[in-house]
Amino acid sequence: MAIEGVARAGTRVEALGAPRTAADRAFDALRAEIVEGELAPGAPLTEVEQASRLGVSRTPVREAFARLIAAGLATERGPRTLVVSEIEPDDVTALFELRTALDEQAARLAARRTATDDSSSWFAGLAARFAAVDAASLSTDDPQRHGYYALVAEFDAALDDRLSGSPYLAAAIASTRVHLARVRRLARDDDDRLVRSAAEHGAIARAIADGDPERAAAATRLHLHEALTSIHAHLPRSGDDTKERP
Repeated sequence: MAIEGVARAGTRVEALGAPRTAADRAFDALRAEIVEGELAPGAPLTEVEQASRLGVSRTPVREAFARLIAAGLATERGPRTLVVSEIEPDDVTALFELRTALDEQAARLAARRTATDDSSSWFAGLAARFAAVDAASLSTDDPQRHGYYALVAEFDAALDDRLSGSPYLAAAIASTRVHLARVRRLARDDDDRLVRSAAEHGAIARAIADGDPERAAAATRLHLHEALTSIHAHLPRSGDDTKERP
């Protein structure tokens, strides 16, 4: 569900309002390219090439690489050999098992809190906007479907706002958000799936707007099940040379 809020899951330095460093900018650029699939799984990452391409020195690139490794987005394959991490089917399944538990609880809490404050109209508005997503609206979006994912990011931001009283849950969700965004992008060329996904998001938003915790959790569980099924259908298999990289 949340994935697409990668840009909001910024560094701690950004959160504190401190000046952004060259390492911050390099990390954000590389992270975005990995999530978008512009840097494909297995793609090599070298300090000299990335420093030249990003217009910074090798030191901030080296720092950015260390952060990519810590985030699980890059893997060392030997001395001075770094590549974009592969996306393995078993890892995707494990990620969704975790996210199902986290997101169901987040949806429950959001629905309970919506029932006691004035955010019902916020989620009702999101539900209406998701209902308007169809093949025609997607056809006017750009090839990366940034417009659609921006709407999903708004939903995530609204959900995050409802979790302000549950910092540990919010932090757990944020820690997996980048990886979820990365694997969900595998379905970006499947407009039929995106239309169904929009309807599923709309059902979650409507249940939250109605203050119905269990319906919100059930809608979340259905959405994540369908998303996982779709991702496995698009996921390249190790050793399968006939499939394109995302």
